[in-house]
Amino acid sequence: MPWPSWDQAAIAAAISLAIWWAVRLRPSRITAHVAPVAQEFALIAALYAVWRLARMLPLATTTGAMARGRDVARIEHALHLPSELSLQHFVLGHDWLASATSWFYATVHVPALLAFLVWLFFRHRDQYPHWRNGLVFLTAGCLVIRFVRVAPPRFYPDLGYEDLGRHFGISVYGADVQRGVSDQFAAMPSIHVGWAAVVSFGIIAASTSVWRWFFLLHVIVTTLVVSATANHWWLDGVVAVLLLLGGLAADTAGRRHLASRRELSRPPGPPSRTEPAVPSCPASPVR
Repeated sequence: MPWPSWDQAAIAAAISLAIWWAVRLRPSRITAHVAPVAQEFALIAALYAVWRLARMLPLATTTGAMARGRDVARIEHALHLPSELSLQHFVLGHDWLASATSWFYATVHVPALLAFLVWLFFRHRDQYPHWRNGLVFLTAGCLVIRFVRVAPPRFYPDLGYEDLGRHFGISVYGADVQRGVSDQFAAMPSIHVGWAAVVSFGIIAASTSVWRWFFLLHVIVTTLVVSATANHWWLDGVVAVLLLLGGLAADTAGRRHLASRRELSRPPGPPSRTEPAVPSCPASPVR
C-alpha cells in the first residue's frame, strides 16, 4: 500500500503551517474556521512524518530480535494466553477469510484513524485535544520501544506460523528490514492495535449514540487480524493499549494540574458585600 512518505508528509505539514500563519496574519471571517484545521493538520502530518522517518534511523537493527520473539512466545505460554497459531489455522481454513484478513491488516488502520480524527475534530471539538494527546503519547511510546527489536510470529515457521500477507501477495513488509512500508522487527508494541484502540475508545467516550458500542468491534477485529496474519503477538497489542491508557491518564493529570495552578494564581476578587443583619425584636411575653 503506497502510503505517503515522510518527506511528502513534511511538505504537507509545512504548507498547512503556512496557511495557518497567513490566515492569522490577516484575520477575516474564515480565520476561525481555517486556522484550527490548518494547525491540527500540520501537527498530525508532522507526527506522521516523524513516525515514517524513525524507521530509517540506523538504530533499527535486527540484533536480538529473534531471541526476544521467542521470549514473548514463552511469556504468553506461561500466562496461558491462547495461541496465535490456532487462530491462524482457523483463518487459513477459509481462503476468503484469510484474504480479507490480509487486506484488513494492510489497508484499514491509517484511514480509520484519520476518519476518526476528522469526525472528532468537527463533531466533538472539546474532546479532540484529549484523544489527540493520547495518540501522540501512544505513537511516541511505540517509536521508542521499537528500538528494542522483537521479531513477529511469521518469522518462526518452525513453530508452524505462515506469513499470511506474503502468501496472498498483500504484505506491507519488504524482503529486509529497510524495505517495505513498515518495519519488519517492530512487532512490539502493535501500532495497529494502539491506533484501533484510539478509534474505538474515543468513539465510545465522545459519542452519546447507542450505536457507539458497535465501534468496539474495530479494536477487537484489529487485534484478531494482527495475530491471525502472524504479524504480532498478543502481548504486542496489550502493551500498545497500556501505552494509550497511560497517555490519556497523563493528559488528564496534566490538565488538572494546569487548572489548579490557574486557580491558585487567579487574583482574589473584591470582598462580597453583605447586608447588615436586622435585629430581631424580643418576643413579647405570653399573657
